[in-house]
Amino acid sequence: MEILIRRHQEFPGPSDQKIKRKMAKVLDALGCHDRELSILFTSDEEIAQLNTRYLGRQGPTNVLAFPMSPVTGDEPDSPLLGDIVVSVDTAAREAERAGETLQEALGRLLIHGFLHLIGYDHEKSEEKAKEMENQEKRLMKIYKEA
Repeated sequence: MEILIRRHQEFPGPSDQKIKRKMAKVLDALGCHDRELSILFTSDEEIAQLNTRYLGRQGPTNVLAFPMSPVTGDEPDSPLLGDIVVSVDTAAREAERAGETLQEALGRLLIHGFLHLIGYDHEKSEEKAKEMENQEKRLMKIYKEA
């Protein structure tokens, strides 16, 4: 398993090694132990550009997920799951509103992005949203304990 982390936006908190260890546990929990993942921590400005370019949406968002292969339920051809892009600026605002630490918010967003990479979509239906929320809660426990 390989997890690549890049920081275009610095933030206090866990080292890249600690984030890798935590995300490795999350990937293992869903049977993705032989997969690769790329994570980018960035600013509102950069994520807004990506949001516009790839999704046609204006403004910043908290997390974007770009699967390497279309999610079909079949085993992907590539070991690379895809890319997760997290806005540290938005995560910090969300953390403050939710009464959580920046590290908790970043973990939650990484898990949310990871679930999108493997096919979860909360925008399809209320049932799918609940299913994704339950999986996020379960994986967040694993992330925190790692």
